[in-house]
This record gives sequence, C-alpha cells and structure tokens, in this order.
Amino acid sequence: MTIAIARRKFIALLGVAGSWPLAARAQQTESPVIGFLSSVDPVSMEKPVSAFHQGLDHMGFIDGRNVTVTYEWAKNQYDRLPALTQALVRQGVSVIVTSGGEPAAFAAKAATKTIPIVFNTNGDPVRLGLATSLRRPGGNLTGISGLETTAVVAKRFNLLRELLPKCQLFGLLANAKNVNTEADISEARADAQSKRQQLVVETVSDARNLDEAFAALAQQRVGGMLVQSDPFFTSSRVALVELAARYGIPAIYARHEIADAGGLISYGWRLGNSYWLQGVYAGRILKGEKPAEMPIIRPTKFDLVINLATAKALAIHVPDRLLVLADKVIE
Repeated sequence: MTIAIARRKFIALLGVAGSWPLAARAQQTESPVIGFLSSVDPVSMEKPVSAFHQGLDHMGFIDGRNVTVTYEWAKNQYDRLPALTQALVRQGVSVIVTSGGEPAAFAAKAATKTIPIVFNTNGDPVRLGLATSLRRPGGNLTGISGLETTAVVAKRFNLLRELLPKCQLFGLLANAKNVNTEADISEARADAQSKRQQLVVETVSDARNLDEAFAALAQQRVGGMLVQSDPFFTSSRVALVELAARYGIPAIYARHEIADAGGLISYGWRLGNSYWLQGVYAGRILKGEKPAEMPIIRPTKFDLVINLATAKALAIHVPDRLLVLADKVIE
C-alpha cells in the first residue's frame, strides 16, 4: 500500500468516525466514547492522532474494541468550535480531548462543567483561566501545556540571531486569534529592544492573509522572521515554507514539523509526545481518575531542528556550534 493511499484511508476513517450515529455505535459496543475536538484539520493531524491512539493503547484502550473515538474538526474556523463541542456533549461522551491550542480548550470549558476535558495548549493554563494551579488543576480540566515562556521566545530569537549575525531588522508573524499573541508580541519586542534591534509585527487571521503578511515583511526588508507557536501555522506549514522561499525570508518556527517540511530552523517541544500523553491521561480518566487531581504536564525536552538544504538555498552559513547542538539536521 502506498503512503498516499494509506493517508487517504486514514483521513476517510476520521471523517467516518466523526459522523457515525450514536445508534450504530451502541449496536457495536457499550464501550465509553472519547470526543476528539480540534481547531485544525485532519490532514495535518495524522501523526498527532496516531500518537494519541498509542497513548490510549498504552493504557489498555483500543479504538473500536473497548473504546470509541469520535472526531470533530473546526478546520481553522474557530467560530465553529462551540457548535462542534455541543455536538459532543449531546452525544454524552465520557471524555473530551482538545487539540489545536487554546480555542478548542476554551470551547470545551464553556460547554460543560462535568465531562472531563484533557487539553493541549501552548500558553499558561493558570493565567488563561483553564486551571486553578498546575499541580492541582481543579474543576473538570487537565492536560498538557507547552508553557511558551519568555525564556523560550528569547531562545528562538537568539538562535535566529546566531544564524543571521548581521541582521538588525526582524519580523514576527503571529495569529491574531491566538490568546497568547499580545504577550508574545510584547516579549519579542522587549527582547529586540534589549539588543537594540527593530521588530516588525504582522498578524494574520486565516490562510488568505499569509501572502499579504509575507509581502509586507518583505517590503519592509526584514532580514529574518520569528513565527509564533500556533496550531494554525503548524497546519499551514506547506504554505509557510513556500512563502518564506518565495520572499527569501529566513525564519525560525516552533514545530519540527515545519522544518521537516522545508522550514529553515525550528525550536520547540515535541508535539507528538504531548498527544501520546493526552491519550494516557484520557485512559487514566476512563479508569476513574479525576482531572481536578491530575497535574498539568509540562514539556521537559525541546528539540532544535536545522534544515541545511533550506539554509543553502537561502545562502545562509550555519555555524558549527548550532549543528552540534541540533537534535536533527536535514541535509
């Protein structure tokens, strides 16, 4: 079976799973149902969903055997999330697992105070009101948080500076719909000012704005660009890479998936591992644990990925120090 055919079958399976009527599921099994709510699309979520199922398997839950997973995809249309969440609540799912950052988590939180929720976010869940504390979240929510701190943003900025030592004008591409955007912009600006450098900010709200944002950054002659940690950018990685190449803008990203797709460099936590952990947490809840008492998991490993082929195309010399530090180098 070719990879393309396997991928089409995977996507078709997700679509069918999301539309199976309750009656049909009830005839097949009396097993609990997990609602998987995502703000992005199934095509970009193939590997994360696979990791999620591996986490469930680790806890002894096999989809279609002793648990059923049903999917709802907002496809980057965040205004659809409340209705999709309500559909899961009406189905009476046992657990809601959210992906695609804070929008899905907020939609689930607003929809139910009783159904356990396992979220996957970038920002601080305490600051955002998703939990009372990291150790004891309280309520019906727990999960995994990347906790994109000032230190992480500064680390990305410094890595980009090391690649572009003569650059004095940088760009930041952010998602206008991301609740962390204001804080991310503030942190990046403060970091640039501390080095007496300039920062140009462009925000987008959907894929249609990406070309305009890149054109604006190119027109202002930015020498390098930081791309915010955001599920929308991860799911739009092919377009991002193509635009960065077209406009000749070196960029650093938060997800290795974007570097794998042709992005210059990435530094961030392992997304696949976070979905495996969501599967484990969902399994633990199905076995009786309470979200209020399950600590929010924070990443301990951040990966540096460098795409040498892209660096050569952009005529960028990658210092040996970075090559030694890199967890993965793409030739």
